[in-house]
Amino acid sequence: MATTTTNARRSRPSLARALAGLSPAERRLYQSIPEKIDYVPQGDFDVPGTEEELFGPCAEVVPVARWRHFPQVQDEHPSSPALRPELTRRQEAVLFKRYNYARYRLARLVSAQQRRFSAARVPEMLRWYRRVLDCRAELAGANMALVVAMARRSRINTVEFGEMVSEGNLALLRAIDKFDPQRGFKFSTYACRAILKAFGRLAVKTGRYRQHFPTEFDPQMERSDEVERRHSYQSELAVEDLRRVLQRNLAGLSDVERTVVGARFAVDGHARPGTLEEVGRRVGLSKERVRQVQNEALAKLRAALSEAAA
Repeated sequence: MATTTTNARRSRPSLARALAGLSPAERRLYQSIPEKIDYVPQGDFDVPGTEEELFGPCAEVVPVARWRHFPQVQDEHPSSPALRPELTRRQEAVLFKRYNYARYRLARLVSAQQRRFSAARVPEMLRWYRRVLDCRAELAGANMALVVAMARRSRINTVEFGEMVSEGNLALLRAIDKFDPQRGFKFSTYACRAILKAFGRLAVKTGRYRQHFPTEFDPQMERSDEVERRHSYQSELAVEDLRRVLQRNLAGLSDVERTVVGARFAVDGHARPGTLEEVGRRVGLSKERVRQVQNEALAKLRAALSEAAA
């Protein structure tokens, strides 16, 4: 956990020793704890027994259906309402109270750790931070269908459906952090407005982007093909020169050499280059002998082309 206070900077050796006793996963989790923890306060957070009421063995069990949805498949496989029971207002209030109480306890630990570092406080901070993340995940999972429903209803033509769901999920998490259940409203009422505002901001941002970049970026169009075109042009010239030398026999090739070169490189009316074995069957020579004839013919052709270029 990054800190900026003088006492925290002085306690860096103690922090290093405390982190050395943690597993790599615990070390990463501790370092990801924010310096400032916000929470929505409630009157009984300081009352003894609140932790036992919310997280004890007799705490109320709130079933949250596991979220399963793939935004790429919008209409073919919609979520089944029977598999996703909606939370009651009481269950929703219990989840939010747990979430805010966990943030409240973590905020106190973080504040105390910034004032004076204590290695004994690290396991307690990890425990409450895990509870914060678990409660947030439960609240997000219980309301994820709301994002998909709002995305389907909004239907912004310039924005892909998956991008809308992603933006809506971020808005949902921000709404979870700020919602106060004590005001008597359901979370869906509060979250819908936050999600719709996020969609509106996304539409405006996408519209501005389209004004500046009306077409999609294509890396192939940005890359120059001058080298490829030059190479293709030079190859065509080389093939034409080779055909001219072969047709006029300027290199003084024998009939066998002309047949081998023409068949091997498809420059003398052949549809495709032939293998050494195929050319050997055609001229009645072994594969090794065809290779030798080819090399001798190529040497004569190189000499003839050099003289023509000079």
